[in-house]
Amino acid sequence: MSPRVTPALVLGLVSILTATGQSRQAPPALLVTTAEATGFKATSNYESVVQLMKAAASLSPVIFYTTYGTTFEGRDMPLAVVGTGLKDPGPAAVRATGRLRVHIQANVHAGEVEGKEAAQILLREFALGQHADWLQSMVFLISPIYNADGNERFSLTNRGRQHGPIWGMGTRNQAQNMNLNRDFMKLDTPEGKATAGLWVDYDPHVGFDLHTSNGSNHAYYLTYSPPLHPNTSDAIMRIMKDEWFPFVTKQVKAKHRWDMFYYGNVEGGAGRGGRAGAGGRAGGGAAGAGGRAGGAAPPPPPPPADPAPAGPRAWGTFEHVPRFHNNYVGLRNRFALLSEAYSYATFEDRIKATNYFMEEALAFAHQHAGTLKDAVLSADREVIVGQELATRAQKKSGGLIEILMGEVEDDPNPVNGLMMNRRRDVVRAEKMIDRLWFEPTLTELVPAEFYVPADATRALELLRRHGIQLRQVAKPVTGVEAFAITGNTTSQAGGEMGPHQPRRLEGAWQPATTGVPAGAWAVPMTQPLARLAFSLLAPTSDDGLTNWNYLDEFLKDAKTYPVLRRVK
Repeated sequence: MSPRVTPALVLGLVSILTATGQSRQAPPALLVTTAEATGFKATSNYESVVQLMKAAASLSPVIFYTTYGTTFEGRDMPLAVVGTGLKDPGPAAVRATGRLRVHIQANVHAGEVEGKEAAQILLREFALGQHADWLQSMVFLISPIYNADGNERFSLTNRGRQHGPIWGMGTRNQAQNMNLNRDFMKLDTPEGKATAGLWVDYDPHVGFDLHTSNGSNHAYYLTYSPPLHPNTSDAIMRIMKDEWFPFVTKQVKAKHRWDMFYYGNVEGGAGRGGRAGAGGRAGGGAAGAGGRAGGAAPPPPPPPADPAPAGPRAWGTFEHVPRFHNNYVGLRNRFALLSEAYSYATFEDRIKATNYFMEEALAFAHQHAGTLKDAVLSADREVIVGQELATRAQKKSGGLIEILMGEVEDDPNPVNGLMMNRRRDVVRAEKMIDRLWFEPTLTELVPAEFYVPADATRALELLRRHGIQLRQVAKPVTGVEAFAITGNTTSQAGGEMGPHQPRRLEGAWQPATTGVPAGAWAVPMTQPLARLAFSLLAPTSDDGLTNWNYLDEFLKDAKTYPVLRRVK
């Protein structure tokens, strides 16, 4: 059980902030985070986050507190809307500003807690009048505690060898034991549905997603990623790869001497000369079910470091599928910035790294707000009809890039004695094969329209939740094509993916023997969300309606896919 945050702890913050340089002035006690108040031994619970958000709103005319949904266990999902000249925090008022809309999401995995703390610090800075220049070009939507239910399942062993907070943290999954960062397409969870609604209603131009990574033993304080799906608009990707991330990397290095780079893991072995990492992507360590501190089994000892193989190793990213937040946001034609603070840096340093990343990324956004809005508009207006787009993809191997590897050492948790990993100040450059990007392994033609049967109610509901534009067909449509099925298999997902049996179709499009009846629903591919609609509707998509069983009632023993298409 974590010690309770008391007024005495809060009152001791001034000296802590002075020592760490995290604030230019002593903040009101109600704007102190739990992490700061406890000397970075504890992380915030749900109640303390909501209290800080409401306090910030009460102290500043530019901050509104609202909610945007309810979790599985019935907790309100808090949202701070920050902007000048707003009459209320509603979507209409926010969009009417004409400013760049920035959504900052943290704590999707509730053991990865520094984003939650960093988002609260940013909100405090707004409440204290800082970043006034940013508010001339941007309006902010800040949701510090997305996985509120998982956050309350505190345990000291939920994150394996992560270096604190030593009084414990929440769980990777939410209360249904589902991974919210695998739910952005299928929307199984109430939290996922609420977030899709936020994106439809507020339509942010930019989405931050703040995580922690416990993979290979590298030397970066934080790694990052843009959208990874190969169908993402070039207008979005050019700015992110050529301008935005290089700016952030250079500024953080110049100001703080800390290195940042693209998220990855060494493929084929542990970091040379360092202890093998806990493995996995963004919280891939021990994901306990919660409970009392020390109640879970201790994490296993790390394996010994593998011998370095001959020839260059590879630095590989994670998956491209839009069930992940950053890839989903990219297919909505929006900018996505995923951050992964390094799990074996101290909790305090992880908060700092996340704040440094946000500060420089937002400085760039402020300086280029017009350019970013123009890029989004260009992507929305691009006509992709007639293009061959990916429905499945794989990592591609590029040239050699320099990766900074590091080391960790054992550091006992003073609360329970279990070993944590602590980052050592060791930096060793290694040339590795670039495996940061994806290439298609299967493509389909983007048609002029898809046609969904009127009785495919679950599929139609999901499309509407994502904001996909639909038009009911008033009279029969001829000259369409059907997808003839030659392979139809299912597998068991289980675990954090929920009770799904992902379905995979093989086959080919051919002229249909029947037309589209009146009453069916057309999905035009000339709409702004055409890339997302294509990934949901293409029969061979690895993350769409077929994969997540939304058309199963039509596909058992079926010869053709129930959704038809018109090419021209």
